[in-house]
Amino acid sequence: RKLLQSLHNTPFWWSNKIPNDENRYKDGIDLRYRFGYEYNYDSIIIHNELDVCECSVLEMLIALAMRCEDEIMYDSSYGPRYERWFHLMLENMGLSNITNDNFDEDYVMDRVEIMLNRRYSPNGENGGLFVVETEYDLRTVEIWYQCMWYLTSLMNGGRGYEATR
Repeated sequence: RKLLQSLHNTPFWWSNKIPNDENRYKDGIDLRYRFGYEYNYDSIIIHNELDVCECSVLEMLIALAMRCEDEIMYDSSYGPRYERWFHLMLENMGLSNITNDNFDEDYVMDRVEIMLNRRYSPNGENGGLFVVETEYDLRTVEIWYQCMWYLTSLMNGGRGYEATR
């Protein structure tokens, strides 16, 4: 709970050098509307009550996990794997083993800053959302492309394929 609260309290932002990451921000905001519609909130209430602050890192991660599953990886034989994609990103950020008992706000914020500031390794290790062996430096590539390259590597039997089932 403490980790999720911390991620929820941290605004997601992107660099102007990688402008399409703004779409991940918008996906996080749209997640609020999806929530509101699923619980039959009026769109005015959603706008006035839910759309009043910046997209959080938590919202962006959840929205990205949902987009991965809904638009790319859905397979009825496995059922929805939203949690798997979300956990994978936390794992790559170095946050998957954080519990309320071992929660360290400074450590969590450091890991989030590494992701937001793209201070991870060129292949995404050490703090990126996705780890992909590619000729490109992932620190200069929008998150959606990183995600697509990662999912493509999984579909081609790459690292972590069995873990996604």
